[in-house]
Amino acid sequence: MGEGGEYRCWEELLPDALGLIFRNLPLREVLTVVPRVCKSWSRVVAGPYCWQEIDIEEWRQQQGKPDQLVRMVEMLVARSCGSCRRISVSGLPGDPLFSFIGDHARALRTLEIPRSEISDAVVESVAPRLPNVTFLDISSCTKIGARALEAFGKNCKSLVGLRRVMHPTDVAGKACQHDEARAIACTMPRLRHLEMGYMVIATEAVLDILARCRDLRFLDLRGCWAVDDRFLQERHPGLRVLGPGVDDCFENSYLEECSDYSDDSSIYSWELMDDDDDDYYYAVGSDDEAIWDDGQGLENLEVRFYGGGFSESYAGFDWPPSP
Repeated sequence: MGEGGEYRCWEELLPDALGLIFRNLPLREVLTVVPRVCKSWSRVVAGPYCWQEIDIEEWRQQQGKPDQLVRMVEMLVARSCGSCRRISVSGLPGDPLFSFIGDHARALRTLEIPRSEISDAVVESVAPRLPNVTFLDISSCTKIGARALEAFGKNCKSLVGLRRVMHPTDVAGKACQHDEARAIACTMPRLRHLEMGYMVIATEAVLDILARCRDLRFLDLRGCWAVDDRFLQERHPGLRVLGPGVDDCFENSYLEECSDYSDDSSIYSWELMDDDDDDYYYAVGSDDEAIWDDGQGLENLEVRFYGGGFSESYAGFDWPPSP
């Protein structure tokens, strides 16, 4: 740039702009590298600008310690200062963490917490604090049932998307889940997108949902073997229905896409910035360092595949085909 030209330093960018940029970086980089560049960047990471959307599912899959997950979620939600609009993390280890989210993330619009160990009672307590949720993923949350669905439906009046996809092992031994289908039908009339893969329901339960959820445009019934889709096609020709059969092509194609696995064994041993440091720089030896500890290795690694977002082609791809 010639003499007299004007330029703006990166550190002088508006915090909101920096937050948008930093969201595109891996979680490790945002928490450990960015804060060391300069104080202004460190303040952005420590504030709410980077955490209006909290998606730590990738990090969650690479570590398995519940205490680390609790500390990470609590730290990031606290940093969002109530402005968080989306949380995506699987396997919440218990009711206290879900209650913490309800207390500190009341602006949530998207909540994705599959395979979480939460109860009907805590959902009934927390749901009134989450009135803005429009999309909810509670797949394979085996400790909740119709009570929780009813609580979400009654309090999340703007809910338009629900994913309640089960794994066959989740429903083994269950006679039916018609009470859950009834709760959906009676309390979620604005639904446009509904995934109910492998739920133990019959055709009558689905027809009840369709009679009450008149805006429904997509319905995933893969693995719901007792449902006769001919009735659905006859009575609701404009509805897009996936299932109840399972198309193996989804399974094979997706697994091929995921075949480029990196065997990097240096699973995270990262350092976290100390939020209480006045200079906003990480102090070596901070207790937060334990969040990135990889001491457990891969002995207890459990691998499950679940879809994300509204892409119906990924939901249930790793599950057995039609009998």
